[in-house]
Amino acid sequence: MIQIKDKPSSKKKDDSKEKLQQRISRIKNTIMIMSGKGGVGKSTVAANLAAGLARKGYAVGILDGDIHGPNIPKILGVENQTLKGDKDGDMLPVEAYKNLKVVSVGNLLENQDQPIIWRGPMKHSIMMHFLKDVNWGELDFLIVDLPPGTGDEPLSIAQIISQAHAEHTPYAVIVTTPQDVALLDSRKSVEFARALKLTMLGIIENMSTFSCPHCGHAIDLFKAGGGERAAHEMGVPFLGAIPIDPIVVKDTDNGKPFMLYDMSCVAGMAFQRIMDKVEKTLLKVHS
Repeated sequence: MIQIKDKPSSKKKDDSKEKLQQRISRIKNTIMIMSGKGGVGKSTVAANLAAGLARKGYAVGILDGDIHGPNIPKILGVENQTLKGDKDGDMLPVEAYKNLKVVSVGNLLENQDQPIIWRGPMKHSIMMHFLKDVNWGELDFLIVDLPPGTGDEPLSIAQIISQAHAEHTPYAVIVTTPQDVALLDSRKSVEFARALKLTMLGIIENMSTFSCPHCGHAIDLFKAGGGERAAHEMGVPFLGAIPIDPIVVKDTDNGKPFMLYDMSCVAGMAFQRIMDKVEKTLLKVHS
Protein backbone atom coordinates (compact mmCIF):
# COMPACT_ATOMS: atom_id res chain seq x y z
CA MET A 1 0.00 0.00 0.00
CA ILE A 2 1.41 3.40 -1.00
CA GLN A 3 1.48 5.88 1.85
CA ILE A 4 1.21 9.57 1.12
CA LYS A 5 3.25 11.59 3.57
CA ASP A 6 2.02 14.88 4.87
CA LYS A 7 3.61 17.92 3.31
CA PRO A 8 6.25 19.48 5.55
CA SER A 9 4.92 22.31 7.69
CA SER A 10 5.97 25.89 7.01
CA LYS A 11 7.98 25.80 10.27
CA LYS A 12 9.93 22.74 9.08
CA LYS A 13 10.59 24.45 5.75
CA ASP A 14 11.83 27.57 7.55
CA ASP A 15 14.08 25.50 9.85
CA SER A 16 15.48 23.61 6.85
CA LYS A 17 16.18 26.84 4.97
CA GLU A 18 17.88 28.37 8.00
CA LYS A 19 20.05 25.27 8.46
CA LEU A 20 21.11 25.39 4.81
CA GLN A 21 21.93 29.09 5.09
CA GLN A 22 24.07 28.42 8.16
CA ARG A 23 25.98 25.67 6.33
CA ILE A 24 26.64 27.82 3.24
CA SER A 25 27.67 30.82 5.35
CA ARG A 26 30.59 28.74 6.73
CA ILE A 27 31.99 28.09 3.24
CA LYS A 28 34.10 30.93 1.83
CA ASN A 29 34.37 29.74 -1.78
CA THR A 30 32.51 27.12 -3.81
CA ILE A 31 34.18 26.02 -7.06
CA MET A 32 32.15 23.89 -9.47
CA ILE A 33 34.33 21.75 -11.76
CA MET A 34 32.42 21.19 -15.00
CA SER A 35 32.93 19.68 -18.44
CA GLY A 36 30.89 19.50 -21.61
CA LYS A 37 31.60 15.81 -22.15
CA GLY A 38 32.95 12.82 -20.28
CA GLY A 39 36.46 11.43 -20.47
CA VAL A 40 38.33 14.73 -20.18
CA GLY A 41 39.79 14.10 -16.71
CA LYS A 42 37.42 16.39 -14.83
CA SER A 43 37.36 14.30 -11.63
CA THR A 44 41.16 14.07 -11.63
CA VAL A 45 41.36 17.86 -11.93
CA ALA A 46 38.79 18.35 -9.15
CA ALA A 47 40.52 15.92 -6.77
CA ASN A 48 43.97 17.40 -7.35
CA LEU A 49 42.76 21.00 -7.03
CA ALA A 50 41.25 20.06 -3.67
CA ALA A 51 44.39 18.14 -2.63
CA GLY A 52 46.70 20.95 -3.70
CA LEU A 53 44.75 23.59 -1.78
CA ALA A 54 44.62 21.33 1.29
CA ARG A 55 48.39 20.86 1.08
CA LYS A 56 48.79 24.64 1.24
CA GLY A 57 46.92 24.66 4.55
CA TYR A 58 43.42 25.62 3.43
CA ALA A 59 40.39 23.84 4.90
CA VAL A 60 38.92 22.07 1.86
CA GLY A 61 35.87 19.94 1.22
CA ILE A 62 35.17 18.06 -1.98
CA LEU A 63 31.60 17.15 -2.88
CA ASP A 64 31.29 14.41 -5.47
CA GLY A 65 28.28 15.57 -7.46
CA ASP A 66 28.63 12.85 -10.06
CA ILE A 67 25.94 10.56 -8.68
CA HIS A 68 26.04 7.94 -11.43
CA GLY A 69 29.85 7.81 -11.67
CA PRO A 70 31.25 8.73 -8.24
CA ASN A 71 35.01 8.47 -8.84
CA ILE A 72 36.31 10.87 -6.20
CA PRO A 73 36.57 8.23 -3.42
CA LYS A 74 38.72 6.04 -5.69
CA ILE A 75 40.99 8.91 -6.75
CA LEU A 76 41.53 9.95 -3.12
CA GLY A 77 41.88 6.40 -1.81
CA VAL A 78 38.80 6.44 0.47
CA GLU A 79 36.43 4.18 -1.50
CA ASN A 80 36.24 1.69 1.39
CA GLN A 81 35.25 4.30 3.97
CA THR A 82 31.59 5.00 4.72
CA LEU A 83 29.85 8.19 5.76
CA LYS A 84 28.82 8.21 9.42
CA GLY A 85 26.49 10.35 11.49
CA ASP A 86 27.14 12.63 14.46
CA LYS A 87 25.13 13.01 17.66
CA ASP A 88 22.88 15.62 16.03
CA GLY A 89 21.88 13.33 13.17
CA ASP A 90 24.04 15.04 10.55
CA MET A 91 26.46 13.26 8.23
CA LEU A 92 30.18 13.54 8.81
CA PRO A 93 32.49 13.80 5.77
CA VAL A 94 35.23 11.25 5.24
CA GLU A 95 38.64 12.61 6.24
CA ALA A 96 40.82 11.87 3.21
CA TYR A 97 43.95 13.80 4.20
CA LYS A 98 44.86 16.63 6.52
CA ASN A 99 42.55 19.59 5.75
CA LEU A 100 40.61 17.57 3.13
CA LYS A 101 37.07 16.23 3.66
CA VAL A 102 35.09 14.16 1.16
CA VAL A 103 31.41 13.43 0.62
CA SER A 104 30.26 11.11 -2.16
CA VAL A 105 27.42 8.76 -2.99
CA GLY A 106 30.24 6.26 -3.46
CA ASN A 107 30.78 6.33 0.31
CA LEU A 108 27.16 5.27 0.87
CA LEU A 109 27.28 2.13 -1.28
CA GLU A 110 27.92 -1.31 0.18
CA ASN A 111 28.90 -2.60 -3.27
CA GLN A 112 30.95 -0.31 -5.54
CA ASP A 113 29.46 -2.06 -8.59
CA GLN A 114 25.94 -1.08 -7.56
CA PRO A 115 24.41 1.41 -10.05
CA ILE A 116 22.46 4.49 -8.95
CA ILE A 117 19.16 4.49 -10.83
CA TRP A 118 17.55 7.81 -9.94
CA ARG A 119 15.48 10.43 -11.70
CA GLY A 120 15.97 14.19 -11.41
CA PRO A 121 14.02 14.84 -8.16
CA MET A 122 16.05 12.22 -6.27
CA LYS A 123 19.30 13.74 -7.52
CA HIS A 124 18.20 17.19 -6.43
CA SER A 125 17.27 15.78 -3.03
CA ILE A 126 20.66 14.14 -2.42
CA MET A 127 22.46 17.34 -3.43
CA MET A 128 20.33 19.23 -0.90
CA HIS A 129 21.21 16.68 1.79
CA PHE A 130 24.92 16.88 0.97
CA LEU A 131 24.85 20.66 1.39
CA LYS A 132 22.40 20.98 4.28
CA ASP A 133 22.81 17.82 6.35
CA VAL A 134 26.59 17.31 6.15
CA ASN A 135 28.60 18.83 8.97
CA TRP A 136 31.29 20.39 6.76
CA GLY A 137 32.46 22.84 9.42
CA GLU A 138 34.39 25.95 8.38
CA LEU A 139 35.74 25.62 4.83
CA ASP A 140 37.96 27.88 2.77
CA PHE A 141 37.00 25.94 -0.36
CA LEU A 142 34.24 23.54 -1.34
CA ILE A 143 35.21 21.85 -4.61
CA VAL A 144 32.22 20.28 -6.40
CA ASP A 145 32.98 17.60 -8.99
CA LEU A 146 30.01 17.60 -11.36
CA PRO A 147 29.00 15.07 -14.01
CA PRO A 148 29.60 16.06 -17.64
CA GLY A 149 26.99 18.10 -19.46
CA THR A 150 24.45 20.71 -18.45
CA GLY A 151 21.84 18.65 -16.60
CA ASP A 152 20.26 18.21 -13.19
CA GLU A 153 23.29 18.15 -10.91
CA PRO A 154 25.02 21.44 -11.83
CA LEU A 155 21.63 23.12 -12.02
CA SER A 156 20.65 21.82 -8.57
CA ILE A 157 23.93 22.76 -6.88
CA ALA A 158 23.97 26.29 -8.32
CA GLN A 159 20.34 26.95 -7.48
CA ILE A 160 20.53 25.53 -3.95
CA ILE A 161 23.59 27.62 -3.08
CA SER A 162 22.38 30.82 -4.76
CA GLN A 163 18.93 30.62 -3.18
CA ALA A 164 20.37 29.85 0.24
CA HIS A 165 22.91 32.67 0.26
CA ALA A 166 22.49 35.52 -2.20
CA GLU A 167 26.07 36.75 -1.70
CA HIS A 168 27.65 33.31 -2.16
CA THR A 169 27.99 32.98 -5.93
CA PRO A 170 29.67 29.72 -6.96
CA TYR A 171 32.69 29.82 -9.24
CA ALA A 172 33.01 27.63 -12.34
CA VAL A 173 36.02 25.92 -13.89
CA ILE A 174 35.55 24.20 -17.26
CA VAL A 175 37.78 21.22 -18.08
CA THR A 176 38.29 20.27 -21.72
CA THR A 177 40.69 18.40 -23.97
CA PRO A 178 42.13 20.03 -27.11
CA GLN A 179 40.16 18.20 -29.84
CA ASP A 180 37.24 19.92 -31.57
CA VAL A 181 34.51 17.60 -30.22
CA ALA A 182 35.46 18.34 -26.60
CA LEU A 183 35.83 22.06 -27.28
CA LEU A 184 32.38 22.23 -28.85
CA ASP A 185 30.83 20.82 -25.69
CA SER A 186 32.99 22.95 -23.38
CA ARG A 187 31.67 26.10 -25.04
CA LYS A 188 28.17 24.96 -24.08
CA SER A 189 29.35 24.63 -20.48
CA VAL A 190 30.62 28.23 -20.54
CA GLU A 191 27.23 29.47 -21.73
CA PHE A 192 25.51 27.26 -19.15
CA ALA A 193 27.61 28.79 -16.38
CA ARG A 194 26.76 32.27 -17.63
CA ALA A 195 23.05 31.42 -17.69
CA LEU A 196 23.29 30.36 -14.03
CA LYS A 197 25.22 33.57 -13.23
CA LEU A 198 28.26 31.64 -11.98
CA THR A 199 31.55 33.50 -11.74
CA MET A 200 33.85 32.03 -14.40
CA LEU A 201 37.34 31.25 -13.11
CA GLY A 202 38.43 29.88 -16.47
CA ILE A 203 39.12 26.93 -18.76
CA ILE A 204 41.68 24.18 -18.19
CA GLU A 205 43.02 22.20 -21.16
CA ASN A 206 43.73 18.69 -19.93
CA MET A 207 45.64 15.95 -21.81
CA SER A 208 47.47 18.57 -23.81
CA THR A 209 50.84 17.39 -25.13
CA PHE A 210 52.85 14.26 -24.38
CA SER A 211 56.62 14.28 -24.11
CA CYS A 212 58.36 11.13 -25.30
CA PRO A 213 60.21 9.63 -22.30
CA HIS A 214 63.09 8.55 -24.57
CA CYS A 215 63.83 11.61 -26.69
CA GLY A 216 61.73 14.34 -25.03
CA HIS A 217 59.95 15.22 -28.27
CA ALA A 218 56.50 16.74 -27.66
CA ILE A 219 53.63 14.91 -29.37
CA ASP A 220 50.18 16.49 -29.68
CA LEU A 221 48.08 13.33 -29.32
CA PHE A 222 44.79 15.22 -29.12
CA LYS A 223 45.99 18.44 -30.77
CA ALA A 224 47.06 21.31 -28.49
CA GLY A 225 46.07 24.90 -27.78
CA GLY A 226 42.35 24.45 -28.40
CA GLY A 227 41.41 25.26 -24.83
CA GLU A 228 43.30 28.55 -24.92
CA ARG A 229 41.70 29.52 -28.23
CA ALA A 230 38.23 28.68 -26.92
CA ALA A 231 38.85 30.74 -23.78
CA HIS A 232 39.97 33.71 -25.88
CA GLU A 233 36.98 33.44 -28.21
CA MET A 234 34.52 33.07 -25.32
CA GLY A 235 36.06 35.92 -23.36
CA VAL A 236 36.97 33.85 -20.28
CA PRO A 237 40.34 33.31 -18.55
CA PHE A 238 42.59 30.47 -19.63
CA LEU A 239 44.00 28.81 -16.52
CA GLY A 240 46.54 26.58 -18.24
CA ALA A 241 47.26 23.27 -19.96
CA ILE A 242 48.04 19.97 -18.24
CA PRO A 243 50.20 17.59 -20.29
CA ILE A 244 49.61 13.85 -20.53
CA ASP A 245 51.70 12.20 -17.83
CA PRO A 246 51.80 8.44 -17.06
CA ILE A 247 52.42 9.28 -13.40
CA VAL A 248 48.91 10.76 -13.20
CA VAL A 249 47.41 7.45 -14.32
CA LYS A 250 49.44 5.50 -11.76
CA ASP A 251 48.68 7.87 -8.89
CA THR A 252 44.98 8.03 -9.71
CA ASP A 253 44.62 4.24 -9.83
CA ASN A 254 46.49 3.99 -6.52
CA GLY A 255 44.31 6.59 -4.80
CA LYS A 256 47.21 9.00 -4.35
CA PRO A 257 46.58 12.40 -5.98
CA PHE A 258 49.75 13.68 -7.62
CA MET A 259 49.34 17.10 -5.97
CA LEU A 260 50.14 15.38 -2.70
CA TYR A 261 52.62 12.74 -3.81
CA ASP A 262 54.25 13.65 -7.15
CA MET A 263 54.17 17.43 -7.52
CA SER A 264 57.52 17.32 -9.32
CA CYS A 265 56.05 15.42 -12.30
CA VAL A 266 55.31 17.46 -15.44
CA ALA A 267 51.56 17.40 -14.76
CA GLY A 268 52.18 18.45 -11.15
CA MET A 269 54.27 21.46 -12.15
CA ALA A 270 51.65 22.55 -14.70
CA PHE A 271 48.87 22.07 -12.17
CA GLN A 272 50.76 24.11 -9.58
CA ARG A 273 50.71 27.09 -11.95
CA ILE A 274 46.97 26.64 -12.49
CA MET A 275 46.31 26.42 -8.75
CA ASP A 276 48.35 29.57 -8.14
CA LYS A 277 46.15 31.45 -10.64
CA VAL A 278 42.98 30.24 -8.92
CA GLU A 279 44.34 31.17 -5.49
CA LYS A 280 45.49 34.60 -6.65
CA THR A 281 42.12 35.37 -8.26
CA LEU A 282 40.14 34.43 -5.17
CA LEU A 283 42.51 36.25 -2.79
CA LYS A 284 41.88 39.40 -4.84
CA VAL A 285 38.13 38.93 -4.47
CA HIS A 286 38.39 38.70 -0.67
CA SER A 287 40.99 41.44 -0.20
